[in-house]
Amino acid sequence: MLALQGDVREHAALLAQLGADVVAVRRPEELATVSGLVIPGGESTVIDKLSRTFGLQQPIRHEIRAGMPVLGTCAGLIMLADTVLDAIDGQQTFGGLDVVVRRNAFGRQTESFEAELDMPALGAEPVRAAFIRGPVVESVGAAATPLGALEDGRIVAVEQGHLIGISFHPEISGETRFHRRFLDHVEARLSERTLLVPAAR
Repeated sequence: MLALQGDVREHAALLAQLGADVVAVRRPEELATVSGLVIPGGESTVIDKLSRTFGLQQPIRHEIRAGMPVLGTCAGLIMLADTVLDAIDGQQTFGGLDVVVRRNAFGRQTESFEAELDMPALGAEPVRAAFIRGPVVESVGAAATPLGALEDGRIVAVEQGHLIGISFHPEISGETRFHRRFLDHVEARLSERTLLVPAAR
């Protein structure tokens, strides 16, 4: 769990509810102990600046390239995007998702809303999504796959291999399927690593 800024506590509680061991990651040495990373909602500009201040930006970029599973929600989606259309001067992301996103696509916090979204990849039951100043995915590259969209067609959930990025806050609405999907990626990666370890002679 990237614990630099944002709704860290809510994500940590949901992950613990699902049986995960949660580590608060604020420094490279803590990142080195985890098998997956959740980037919570908050302020993407602040997360960006703090990640550089604490020496985490390059290690996180390296882990993403190496296959570490990552779930990014709201600001976390922005941090995973390869391109941000309305980034402030000097703003950077970790990258990894072959998407173009737009920050604060839904206006101010007072314009927050909830919606039920069909996402067949997660099952037949609609996803209850809470949007709070979230981004939208303006375009999806060949490497990424849309998971869900609003009725007007705006994409709000994407997946690319071991990376999941969503515009909304499942930790607020009580939606667990994205975190379960993330943990499935983590378990799969751990299993792959186990298979790669030579047997003792």
